[in-house]
Amino acid sequence: MGKEIIQVDQKVPILKGIPLSIQHMFAMFSASVLVPTIFHINPAIVLLMNGIGTLLFILITKGKAPAYLGSSFAFISPVLIILADKTKGFSHALGGFIVVGALICVLAIVIRFFGTKWIDIVLPPAAMGAVVALIGLELAGSAASMGGLILSDTYKAIDWRNVVVFIVTLAIAVFGSVLFRKFFSAIPVLIAIIGGYLISWPLGLVDVTPIQKAPIFSIPNFSTPVFDINSIIIIVPATLVIVSEHIGHQLVTSEIVGRDLIKDPGLHRSLLADGISTMLSGFCGSVPTTTYGENIGVMAITKVYSVYVIGGAAVFSMVISFLGKVTAAIQTIPSPVMGGVSFLLYGMIAASGLRILVDAKVDYSNSRNIALTAVVMVTGLSGAFIQLGSVQLKGMALAAVVGMVMSLIFYVLDHFHLTNDYEE
Repeated sequence: MGKEIIQVDQKVPILKGIPLSIQHMFAMFSASVLVPTIFHINPAIVLLMNGIGTLLFILITKGKAPAYLGSSFAFISPVLIILADKTKGFSHALGGFIVVGALICVLAIVIRFFGTKWIDIVLPPAAMGAVVALIGLELAGSAASMGGLILSDTYKAIDWRNVVVFIVTLAIAVFGSVLFRKFFSAIPVLIAIIGGYLISWPLGLVDVTPIQKAPIFSIPNFSTPVFDINSIIIIVPATLVIVSEHIGHQLVTSEIVGRDLIKDPGLHRSLLADGISTMLSGFCGSVPTTTYGENIGVMAITKVYSVYVIGGAAVFSMVISFLGKVTAAIQTIPSPVMGGVSFLLYGMIAASGLRILVDAKVDYSNSRNIALTAVVMVTGLSGAFIQLGSVQLKGMALAAVVGMVMSLIFYVLDHFHLTNDYEE
C-alpha cells in the first residue's frame, strides 16, 4: 500500500502538521542560508523575508499552489560582480532586486491578459531546461573554491583540513540522501552541515566568538536599497533565469500534485507573488526569492502537498530569524562545510534543469531542439560575454537571451515553412 496522499487544500492535524512543517523548513534551510552566507550578510533577515514571502505566495495563489519561496541562486554571480567593486556594497544590489521584482510583476500582468501560449515560443523546454541547469553548472567552480579545493584569493595553498571537512560534508550529504530513512531521508543536507560543522571544531576551523557575543534574541538587520544604474544593469538579466526557473517549477509541481497550476490558480498569480516577494525583500535588505526545488522534492517523496504544512514551515523560519545565537552560529559555519554542501546543491539545481527536459519529453531527434540546448549550454559555460557599456552580459543571463533569440528565429522560420521539418 502506498503512502497516504495529503492534498493541496487539505488541513492537517496540528500534532502531525508540526513535524511535517519542520521537515519542509529543514529542506529549504541549508540552501536558503547559503546565499546570504556567500554575500556576507546576516541570514536572519533572509529567513524572515522568505517566511513572509511564502505566506504572501500562498495568499495570492488562493492556497492552490504549494511552494516555498527561498533564496534565489540565480543572483549569486551578478551580486558577486557588484561586491567585487570596492566602491559598492550589497545595498547597490538591493536596488536591482527591486527592479527585477517589478519586472516580474509586469510580466505577470501581461500573462494575465495575453495568456501563456507565447511562453513555449520564447522559451521552449529545450531552452528552458538548459538555462535552469546553468544556474547550478555556472556556480560549480565557486563550490570548489569555497571548499578550498582550488587556489583562489581566499586560499593561497591547499589546506588538508579544508579538504577533509569538504569530503566529509559532501559524503554525508550524498550517502545520506541514499541511505537515511523516514524523517532523516528528507534532511540529509542539514545533517551534512551539522556533521561538517562538528568535524571542523577539533580541526580549529570554527570561531565561536560571534556566538558568545550574540544576544539570545535579536531583531533581523534591515537595510535600505541604493538604486545604481550600473548595478541594476548587472542584476536585471537574471530576471530571465528567475522566470524560466519559476515556470519550470510550476510545471514539475503540477505533475507531482496532479493539478494544472499554470491554469489554476494561474501562472500570473504565482509570478505576481514571486515578484512582490522579491521587491519586498529588496526594500528590507534581503535577497530575491524563488520557488524551491528542495521543497518540491519533499512533496514528491512524502506525498504531502498541503499548503497549510508549507505555511507552517514559513512561520518556523520567521521565528528562527529572531533567535540571535542561532543566526550567529549559522554565520560561523566554515567555508569548506558550505562548499561540500553547495557541491551537491548546485548539482541538484543543474539536475532540476535536466528534469525539465525529461518531463517535457524533449525530442532530440529534432534538429532545432538539440541546437537550442547545445548553444544555450555552451554559451553559458564558455565564458563568452557581451559588453554593454561598463557591464558584461555573460553566463546564464547571456545564455537565456541567446536561447530566446534562437527560439524566436525558429518560430519565424516555422511560420513560413522554411525548416526541413516540412520536407517530405
